[in-house]
Amino acid sequence: MKLKVSCNLCFESVESSFLILMLRPFRGYQQWINSEVYDIEPAIPLIETTDSFGNSCQHLITPVGDMLINTSAEVVVADSIDVVFGACFVEIQHLPNDVRCFLLPSRYCESDRFGNLAREITADTLLGYDQVSKINDWVRASISYTPGSSEFPLSATEIYHLGHGVCRDLAQVAIALCRSISIPARLVVGYLYNLQPMDLHAWFEAYVGGRWYTFDPTQNDLQGGRVIIAFGRDAADVSIFHQFGSGCQLNSMDVSVDLLDN
Repeated sequence: MKLKVSCNLCFESVESSFLILMLRPFRGYQQWINSEVYDIEPAIPLIETTDSFGNSCQHLITPVGDMLINTSAEVVVADSIDVVFGACFVEIQHLPNDVRCFLLPSRYCESDRFGNLAREITADTLLGYDQVSKINDWVRASISYTPGSSEFPLSATEIYHLGHGVCRDLAQVAIALCRSISIPARLVVGYLYNLQPMDLHAWFEAYVGGRWYTFDPTQNDLQGGRVIIAFGRDAADVSIFHQFGSGCQLNSMDVSVDLLDN
């Protein structure tokens, strides 16, 4: 399917601050970008870099006053998601080097604290994809998806005890559970067609059967129509903006995803 996605931000600064933004769709990985717009008002210098995960980052220094960032892209993505029960567990010694980092505990995914629970959830389950599916279903049933309930990132342990969270939170609980039984898992941030309420979305991927597969504990049915912005170990890696300095604040964010004629 062909989608038009947009994310428009309005910042206000009382003094200059350094920002690292992640707003451009990921290049490659089963999505094709037909066109893209990235406007900043007032016009200011911007430096483009790529982080260690291959995500596109934009660095800038905010001007004093208002700053508007208007981004949009037309992207062709799959209208369905691969579901492959039986995809096998990959032993650690056979994992690609760039996948192994997604086995380790990280700031918001304390996988070293979830081993007993993960083994309980996946008991008598075929190793690999089927284990991840069980974990995904358990998170959906056990942690309430409550959009707008979290103003700042919480860890998987905190969300497990709290019992509810936003999309990012549920994904990070699932990631911690997967890693605790030696299945690599990573957080994905991007757009989802027909998401309600509309916003940027987060889900996760697990590495089984020699490739990454998509899972989403916030959705009853695994929907396609996903435009990926960035991958990372957890929310610390894939925030759409990192702010350095206290003189800047985000006043508004508007997100839209529209289906285009093929």
